[in-house]
Amino acid sequence: MSNEEPATSRVTVFDTTLRDGEQSPGCSMHPAEKLRLARQLERLGVDIIEAGFPIASPGEFESVRTIGREIGSTTVAALCRAKEADITAAGRALEGAARTPRLHVFLATSAIHLKYKLNISARECVEQSAAAVRLARSITPDVEFSAEDGCRTEYSFLREVVEAVKEAGASVVNVPDTVGYALPEEVGTLMGRLVRDVPGVVFSCHCHNDLGLAVANTLAAVRAGARQVEVTINGIGERAGNTSLEEFVMALRVRREALGMTTRASSSPPSPVSGPSPTRRSWAATRSRTRRASTSTACWPIPSPTRS
Repeated sequence: MSNEEPATSRVTVFDTTLRDGEQSPGCSMHPAEKLRLARQLERLGVDIIEAGFPIASPGEFESVRTIGREIGSTTVAALCRAKEADITAAGRALEGAARTPRLHVFLATSAIHLKYKLNISARECVEQSAAAVRLARSITPDVEFSAEDGCRTEYSFLREVVEAVKEAGASVVNVPDTVGYALPEEVGTLMGRLVRDVPGVVFSCHCHNDLGLAVANTLAAVRAGARQVEVTINGIGERAGNTSLEEFVMALRVRREALGMTTRASSSPPSPVSGPSPTRRSWAATRSRTRRASTSTACWPIPSPTRS
């Protein structure tokens, strides 16, 4: 690697605590709790808050509507399948939003999902994806498309889908590791190819933590050219969880010379008891040698929560 400092680029932080994070057992929230957390996310400086999945229930619809109208300095997004009913419901939920909202449309693209879950052909997948994005664009200029199970999708077909949704008007394309199966090298290679082959669109990554690699995979995607990351507070989410907001942001700040990236999001959300930075226990020590060394930033370069 060159000794020259990399050019700094800004990474957009898309927080999905209120949607994917709420799928974690025990993390269901009622509308008032969702609004309170949305305000905290706004204070943390995240760029986009995914407020929920409006068609899922009347309560979810109202939560998205309220958050969209109450949050003024952060973009509010709503999730929708590539179905007309979903997209129109999401659009209605975000009517009157304080700022231009985002519609986040998704459809699975991997062969296994097309065959066993959707029962559609590859051609139908491309057509449905593009049609859904066009409909979403008729509601808002800010549209993101997610290729569900994108990391397990055959590359030439994934590229075809990405090109189709870009042409239809998507400004952001998300490539999720839906099942948490990918390795950092694989994510980096895939993202690098997409960034090279399909210019003119912002690529995003959404990683699950089934192998404990969500943060590592997200960093690999960013190094390869992704400029949006999808995260949750404390990494909560279904199964083993998602990329942790605070761990990702801390990695960008501590290893800025290697990563060359910045974000406006803070690294100090509410901390779990243990785990990587910036948790309380990660800076606790009982052995005297470690306690003495912990006073020196030269010995321990990772900032404590109070110094971050």
